[in-house]
Amino acid sequence: MQPMGRLSTAAEAYATQIHEATAQKARLQSMTFIWDRMAPMFRADPNRPFDANMAAMAAQIKPGDVVIDAGGGAGRVGLALARACGEVVNVEPSVGMGEQFTESAKEAGIANARLVTADWLDDHGVTGDVTVVCNVTYFVPDIVRFIDKLAAASKRRVIISVWSVPPPNHGGAIWPDLFGEEIALVPGHKELMAVLWEMGILADVHVLPGDRSAATPPSPTREAAIDSWLAWIRPLNVELTRERLASGFDRLFTQNGQGFVPNWRPKSQEILITWETPCA
Repeated sequence: MQPMGRLSTAAEAYATQIHEATAQKARLQSMTFIWDRMAPMFRADPNRPFDANMAAMAAQIKPGDVVIDAGGGAGRVGLALARACGEVVNVEPSVGMGEQFTESAKEAGIANARLVTADWLDDHGVTGDVTVVCNVTYFVPDIVRFIDKLAAASKRRVIISVWSVPPPNHGGAIWPDLFGEEIALVPGHKELMAVLWEMGILADVHVLPGDRSAATPPSPTREAAIDSWLAWIRPLNVELTRERLASGFDRLFTQNGQGFVPNWRPKSQEILITWETPCA
């Protein structure tokens, strides 16, 4: 309990949100979601044409830049950016993600990308011109130290990509149906901006087009839809949750020409939060 008369800082509130969300998930969900095992799901074709969102990120990068991808996973973003810069360095702690990154780079013929197997908060010593971090900040309770390391590693610019509704919060609408309580939300862009303001960082904010929920692939059958979302939700009581999804199926899912899609996923747009570092 904080002393009387002392207000919680934005950073403390940020950490509290993450701790509460983590505790709830440990109580209600299986913790067998392993980044190593799920790594193939996070690959994307590095040579795909840039959509508007990738083009907006690439516009912040110069051809000769060394770009650090903090927690870059399987290289979904970093390997695509390799076409727009001098080198990409992926600082990623998951061995499985690193393997997918290396394989994807090799298959795509990308020679200007390398992997450093480390957590961003480790003493890895990696520096570059621009540091990019995508969909990682929702999981970082020590957010001030994380941001400080982003800025210290970046000679020119930091770019943080988050979604207006963070992916861990996408199940919020059906959480009461499945678990009988409201979801504990992880912090998103509003909480992150409050921390940055508190740190004296005046960042630019760009809300990008596109809707993340629209990318949800349809499931061909009702059973496949239930199985797919059970794998995503990972409840401890699988059979009870299956029954609840089945009983509310017609309310929770919509059938289109290709199959069944959830109608409870919120619209979510990518947000770029970026600033020049002091040495720029």
